[in-house]
Amino acid sequence: MFIAQMRVTLGPFQQESNAEVKISFCQNCQGRGPFTLNSEKTEYRNYQKLTLQESPGTVPAGRLPRHREVILLADLIDSAKPGDEVEIIGIYRNHYDGQLNNKNGFPVFATILEANHLVKSHDQLAGFHLTEEDERQIRALSRDPQIVDRLIASMAPSIYGHEDVKTAIALSLFGGVSKEAQGKMSIRGDINVLLLGDPGTAKSQVLKYVEKTAHRAVFATGQGASAVGLTASVRRDPSTSEWTLEGGALVLADRGTCLIDEFDKMNDQDRTSIHEAMEQQTISISKAGIVTTLQARCAIVAAANPIGGRYNGTIPFSHNVELTEPILSRFDILCVVRDTVNPDEDARLAKFVVDSHSRANRPRPQTDEFGNRVPQQVSDEDQDEEMDGTQPGASAAGAVEQIPQELLRKYILYAKERCRPKLYQIDQDKVARLFADMRRESLATGAYPITVRHLEAIMRIAEAFCKMRLSDYCSAQDIDRAIAVTVDSFISSQKVSCKKALSRAFAKYTLARPTTQRGRGGAGGASSSGLSSNNRAGRRGR
Repeated sequence: MFIAQMRVTLGPFQQESNAEVKISFCQNCQGRGPFTLNSEKTEYRNYQKLTLQESPGTVPAGRLPRHREVILLADLIDSAKPGDEVEIIGIYRNHYDGQLNNKNGFPVFATILEANHLVKSHDQLAGFHLTEEDERQIRALSRDPQIVDRLIASMAPSIYGHEDVKTAIALSLFGGVSKEAQGKMSIRGDINVLLLGDPGTAKSQVLKYVEKTAHRAVFATGQGASAVGLTASVRRDPSTSEWTLEGGALVLADRGTCLIDEFDKMNDQDRTSIHEAMEQQTISISKAGIVTTLQARCAIVAAANPIGGRYNGTIPFSHNVELTEPILSRFDILCVVRDTVNPDEDARLAKFVVDSHSRANRPRPQTDEFGNRVPQQVSDEDQDEEMDGTQPGASAAGAVEQIPQELLRKYILYAKERCRPKLYQIDQDKVARLFADMRRESLATGAYPITVRHLEAIMRIAEAFCKMRLSDYCSAQDIDRAIAVTVDSFISSQKVSCKKALSRAFAKYTLARPTTQRGRGGAGGASSSGLSSNNRAGRRGR
């Protein structure tokens, strides 16, 4: 409301933008000002502007996420933080923007969404439709005695071998259970995995597979992402000139998976900034007068290359990678991927790659006008494959039937949302002896230090194995599998001179591993749950 020279009240004028409303002419007194603002009759209201962006898991391939500005009023202010997945109901409005008209030279109305209702979406299945038939198939699949082996064998089917890496990413996709200890201290349930190995061992392809399989995944590279790109950044809004907060990759991947390639290429300052996100799963911001804490409840799967390009088994693990001990202790599973020369494995790998390319180039089956398939002449090679019942290049993991990828994704989502396993049946003495022995051997061999975080990792891995069975209680078999994965991860990172002695020393813990997990490794005798892959990886052929 404005007051003219003749004490005539002008208005009301609604301020749609941040620019001040200025009056230049009074129709009553024909005056041209100056006009005084009537503060008594002017109404003020607080508002907050959000930028709503599509969830990365729902964006089709090859298209950027769309975004829309949303205005929050009254009690809706501060009801959401960057990284939260929300559902908003509002009114789609348009308003006259003078600055926009001056820029374009013709009348333009800007559009904006005024929110009436906002609710946070905690259900991971909210944007994913599961039918009754899907749930029936998932429950029937969980009753298979070999369900754990089938899930691991179904991971990255276009990559040959590497059952150890597939075990690690399967555990990370299912994850453990987050808990709140006494004093409201949060204990993370996500499983962090580090893939360290020689070039050409399909580390980046594994990350791309996880990006396509996980419900919510954000991919970043260590060389192209800075500290603010991974955590959060503060920038000035061009329209309001106010400081605004934008979440990085870890914030956008909240309740999902963050994939970081070339993890060793990050500088020390950027790598230090994610310490809090990897353990406490929060990001504290104190910049430009903005003091807040963002949620980063995500699993981290990182890939790195050794110093010099190739892994040297004669020196300790910490000397092979440019990562500090605080970072290494935050990874639950370390996978050492070696590219060793083995004629038998190399021949099987070559057959697998050639077969993948040949199957991708085979013509599609022809049909007649009624939709019936037209029989085609079968080559001698295909007849030999059908008679043998095998496929060229098939790995030992093919002994169990694989799960279709679409059903596998639904199975993972169902397990993460519906299952919260409880650790009731656990051999505390066995776990305590293992932890003490690993700390003693770590000090004696000069390996990376074993901390309480590795003890918590055993619990998380056991819960992940339990989720694979869709069970509510962890069994002794789940604990044995978790111990075997932890021990193999520890032994694989040791020097060659210490591996045999450590294998004999920890044999009493790994002898209880399920028999279905034995004898499926690649060259070098690595077991399927072991984390030292000695065979090459095939390129994607589809």
